[in-house]
This record gives sequence, structure tokens and C-alpha cells, in this order.
Amino acid sequence: MERHRAQRGFLALAVTASAIVALALGLRSPAALLHAGEAQAGTPKGKFKNPFFAFCMDTHDAKKRTLREQAELLKELGYQGAGHLWLDDVPERLKTLDAAGLKLFQIYVRASVDPAQPPYDEKLKEVLPLLKGRETMIALLLSGGKPSDPSGDARAVKIVGEIAGMAQASGLRVALYPHSGDWLERVEDALRVVKKVGRENVGVMLNLCHWLKVDDEKNLKPLLESAMPHLFAVSINGADQAVDIKSGKGQWIQPLGSGSFDMFGFLKTLSDLGYRGPIGLQCYGLPGDARDHLKKSMDAWRKLCDRLNQG
Repeated sequence: MERHRAQRGFLALAVTASAIVALALGLRSPAALLHAGEAQAGTPKGKFKNPFFAFCMDTHDAKKRTLREQAELLKELGYQGAGHLWLDDVPERLKTLDAAGLKLFQIYVRASVDPAQPPYDEKLKEVLPLLKGRETMIALLLSGGKPSDPSGDARAVKIVGEIAGMAQASGLRVALYPHSGDWLERVEDALRVVKKVGRENVGVMLNLCHWLKVDDEKNLKPLLESAMPHLFAVSINGADQAVDIKSGKGQWIQPLGSGSFDMFGFLKTLSDLGYRGPIGLQCYGLPGDARDHLKKSMDAWRKLCDRLNQG
């Protein structure tokens, strides 16, 4: 008994001493260090805690930042990671994100349902093993046919099934990425293919900018309800309303916090339906210094999260 009391006393003194040393050195206390990963700058507090990352932030960056500089900027502004466009430079992207303590959330990959074209880039077979254990998602775009034409389903199911099998070997998931103008243009197309493929590691992604180009806002909640069992990821950005975008009067990709689209209502619907997955910030085509629009979007994201968590 006495020995146990002495041991407990020694441990208490050790923890206290560690805390004093940490404070003296300007470091966090041991208890805070244990939970350091729970307080990242871009992680909202409360029930709305979806991971937030950025992608395509480099396509039109006036500063032409290197991958290392991109990672450092995302870290500084509070993003939790990045998406990566296509299959080049993946090792460097992984290295630079790792160094910044960030996550690679997605890699965007193109496939084709056109029988005259290769189904996908063979480089994918080299990249997938690099992602093992990282929970990186393959976001798959499918082109090569008339938008939403179900005659391409059989080839799509074969291609998606093959990619999903390779991804499964590395513990990865595949999210079908609806893109306006592509064969896989609508979330409904992705859901149709997902159900035919019938694999647990295949789901859908809802991309707000592309959805606004091809659908009506009154259909949003029913669509989300139908997609929820298979919804792996969502992308957002500032945007105008769908009717204005389709008429050519509105802008479909803006920094978060800009545009007439009801972003708060959209995120609240997602939250109410139980979506807890990652949310990506679509930055494609935004001109100027990427720092400016990424900071504006992060500021808007934090305000939206605070508002959502007040309810």
C-alpha cells in the first residue's frame, strides 16, 4: 500500500515537473500535447467538424508556388490538407504535405467510357501503392460519352470496378466525381454507377459548382437525401444561384463568402442529414495571388462554422 502511494506521488511530481518545464520553455503542457491534433486552426468546434481542405489552388496562382510553398501556405492559413490534380508529382506532393503536417485528401483521376480510348492512365497503378495507409481518396472523373447517357454504364462499371479493386488493395476509396460536360455529369449518374458496381469502397462526390450548372436548387435536399448512403466527399466554393449561372449572368466559382448562393443553408442541410465527411474548397480558375482567395475563403469558412455550431 505504502509503495503504491509512493509511486502515485512520484508520478504526480513528474507530471507537475514536466508541466513546469513546458511552461518555462514556452511549450504546451503534457495534457495539451496529448490533444494537440484536436485543435487545428481550420477545425471548427462543436458538432460541425467536417475536415476542410483546398484543391486546384495552384492552377491559376499568380505566384506559381512550388508544392512545398503550397503546403506551407495551407498550413499557415489553417487548412487541414490538399487535393492533388492528376497523377504527376504525387511523391513530391506527399513529401511536402507530410513535412507540413497536412493530409492528402484526394487525387483527381480521369477515366474514359469511350471504347476507342484507354480506360485510364496506367500511371495510376504506380501511384496507388504510394497512398497505402493514408486514407487518400481517388476522385474519379468519367468522360468519353454524351453526358448522362446510360449506354456507357457497362463500360463505366467495368472501369470503376477495376480501379476500385486496385484501390482496395491499398485500403483506399473511390469517389465518382460529377463534372459538367462529362459523361458522368450528374450526381444521379454517379449513384446509378455506384449501385451497379456494388463495392463498399465506391461512392459519390457532390461538387457544388458543377451541380449548380446542371440542376435546379429546389432539387438539392432530395438529391442529398438519396446520396447520403454513398456520399464520400463534397466540394464547395462561393457561387451565384443556379438560375443565374445557367443564364450566363452568374459566376460559378468564387472565393467562399462571395456570391448569392445560400452556402449556410447548404451546409446546414448537409449537417442535418448527418454528413460528417471531408469538404473540399474548389479553387479552379481563381486568378491573382492564391493567398488572397484562400485567406478569404478560410475566414468565411470559420464564420460559417461558428454560425452552424450556434444552433
